[in-house]
Amino acid sequence: MKLTIIGTGYVGLVTGACFSEMGNRVYCVDIDDDKINELKNGIIPIFEPGLKELVIRNNKNSLFFTKELKEGLNNSDICFIAVGTPMGEDGSADLQYVIEAAKEIGQTVSQDIIVVNKSTVPVGTADQVKKTIIKELKKRGVNYNINVVSNPEFLKEGSAVKDFMSPDRVVIGSDDERVIQIMKGLYNPFTLNHERFIIMDISSAEMTKYASNAMLATRISFMNEIANLCEKVGADVNLVRDGIGSDDRIGYSFLYAGLGYGGSCLPKDIKALIKIANDNNYNLNLLKAVEFVNNNQKLSLLNKIVKRFSNDLSGYKFCIWGLSFKPETDDMREAPSVLIINKLIDKGAKINVYDPQAMNVAKQYYFKDNPAIQFFDNKYDAVNNANAIILVTEWKEFRSPDFNEITNRIKDKIIFDGRNQYNKNIIKDMGFEYYQIGS
Repeated sequence: MKLTIIGTGYVGLVTGACFSEMGNRVYCVDIDDDKINELKNGIIPIFEPGLKELVIRNNKNSLFFTKELKEGLNNSDICFIAVGTPMGEDGSADLQYVIEAAKEIGQTVSQDIIVVNKSTVPVGTADQVKKTIIKELKKRGVNYNINVVSNPEFLKEGSAVKDFMSPDRVVIGSDDERVIQIMKGLYNPFTLNHERFIIMDISSAEMTKYASNAMLATRISFMNEIANLCEKVGADVNLVRDGIGSDDRIGYSFLYAGLGYGGSCLPKDIKALIKIANDNNYNLNLLKAVEFVNNNQKLSLLNKIVKRFSNDLSGYKFCIWGLSFKPETDDMREAPSVLIINKLIDKGAKINVYDPQAMNVAKQYYFKDNPAIQFFDNKYDAVNNANAIILVTEWKEFRSPDFNEITNRIKDKIIFDGRNQYNKNIIKDMGFEYYQIGS
């Protein structure tokens, strides 16, 4: 098939690259000249395993990058809207980029087309998109058949290519059987092993994305609440997780105690869902509690550090392992590391930092020229003369470090583990003070 993807951000670029890999002719459109030129040259603006290889392999063969929407739409059967929906001041999803994309489609399209909303949007957005396109068509005095479909994405940063290539499910929101069959045909190469299509009305599809993220966030905050209670009563949350996760009604996924959720999706989508409820005179008390717990959880390690040392951390140096909000990405949006580092600096501490992928993002956007922070090229150099290691992101290379090497470099043998990566008995037997979440 011939496709246009509006937006070359995280969702749009992965979507375009994966569709092109299956032989579709894909035009990825963006207004950013520099980004388009870099993509044409195989330079990827984000780190996502496997994505660069897909882009380079298909570039100029079945994958094309352009600033001109007309170039894509004139050669496409389907147009995906995959632009950002950032959080507005009131917590709602800001739809300005979605509506602007719809306007441009209406101003440019020259034949019947299926418009697929891939962005995370509130219920009712598909109707707005269709009305906006038709309004622009009327201004031009033309009339084309416009079908708008909701097709929410369920991509996890760090495994987005894998998720797209082997989806758990493909949700299609439409009431047009012809369009549904076309969408099934498009996704069929990704679902050959077994049926993964879930067909529903548009409003339900739009709500499904928010509900999915709300459930994941709830599980994370629930487990962190249990972890905090475990510390009070002398229980071990790691053992508790084994005990409850073995129940097949519950399972183990998203039941790890830690520093809370971050990234570009869960925090934004929880706020948006709360705002949607408020606008409809419904109080989402559970999700308000989920958000409250998560915000507090990011400070859990800081509280342990202050309790162990002092509220005045002048003269202390801490090694931070991990900056991104999760492994296998360079995304630092809503990352606990940002809050923890800033709070430590406010209290007078010096910071050594290492992350396998997020260092440039940190330097460019979060810690520009901050004299209290030093960046290092490997995890061991970052340990030099530190009073403690603070593990924030559970990258694989932090799982089994050389503790003898750490002993030779660190000033005080203290580890604050925000991801419960290590066996506390083994670590303590090696002479380390060890603090984790929920134990």
